[in-house]
Amino acid sequence: MSAVRRIGLIGAGWVTQHHLKGWAALRGRAEVVAIADPSAEKREARARAFHVPHTYADAHDMLAAGGLDAVDVAAPRAVHAELVRLAADHGLPILCQKPLAPTFAEAEALVAAVQGRSRLMVHENWRFRTYYREIATWLRSGIIGRPFAARLEFVTSGTLPDDAGHFPALERQPFMRDEARMLVAEVLIHHLDTLRMLLGPLQVAACTTSRTCPDLAGEDTALIQLAGAGELPVQVFATLAAHGAPPAAPDRLEILGPDGAIRLQGSELSMTGRETRLRTFDLAAAYEESYAATIAHFVDRLDDGAPFETAPADNLETLRLVEDCYRLAGRAEAR
Repeated sequence: MSAVRRIGLIGAGWVTQHHLKGWAALRGRAEVVAIADPSAEKREARARAFHVPHTYADAHDMLAAGGLDAVDVAAPRAVHAELVRLAADHGLPILCQKPLAPTFAEAEALVAAVQGRSRLMVHENWRFRTYYREIATWLRSGIIGRPFAARLEFVTSGTLPDDAGHFPALERQPFMRDEARMLVAEVLIHHLDTLRMLLGPLQVAACTTSRTCPDLAGEDTALIQLAGAGELPVQVFATLAAHGAPPAAPDRLEILGPDGAIRLQGSELSMTGRETRLRTFDLAAAYEESYAATIAHFVDRLDDGAPFETAPADNLETLRLVEDCYRLAGRAEAR
């Protein structure tokens, strides 16, 4: 294998700008040398912006050309399974943008199909944000004791029309408009995964969803009640339709323990109780850095052979929560 890993990127949509910035941060260790996407305009624009030498209209052609050491799948979720199987057929390690597949059953079948044929990691970058890694460190230290309650809020006005009559969330990510599984499957999947990382195994006790935006096929509001070990209650409330909220907003998280409390409010992370701590973060930088940190983890584990933090088996537990949310909300058939 070459000293610098040669990466093939499948997809040239909105999220790939962040993937490419993340790969660029690993210059000297890895380099994206090819991009495949059906849209000539999109793939050529990404190639020009990030100095990628080769582009292809089809992932089959890119993989057949050879010369790759790993593949980054960042195409729409509907084709994740097909593309992961294709890369596995070529024996290449794979980093796949979340989710592995649109449903838990499809993801479970995919994991079984590629097991032992290729190393696969899910690109779940939310848990790699610097403030969540800091929270994890605080919790592992035991400074607040064993948490007895937690709640997370994600509240924006992204699916309310702006002054021009546009929906900000859909302008930013147009594909969301047609997703029958929207808020939980596309957005809260990140939060559920991060809560699992912070608090341990979780189960969905109840979930309700609703839709206010006429331009959406899926839900834009959800209330999820989770249960953790030791009867730990965890609540997640999210809506993209809150008047007075900004079109995009940071997470708000509160974790209560017998010896203290941890609170994330915008760019400020604090601890009160036995010990007082306060940290502030550049949210834009933390967002970009989370992609770089996820990609660096992938390359690090390829180098040392250790397990991926977001290995398929771990990610299936997050997808199981997503599936349970839709089942308990009476929307299991939504695809």
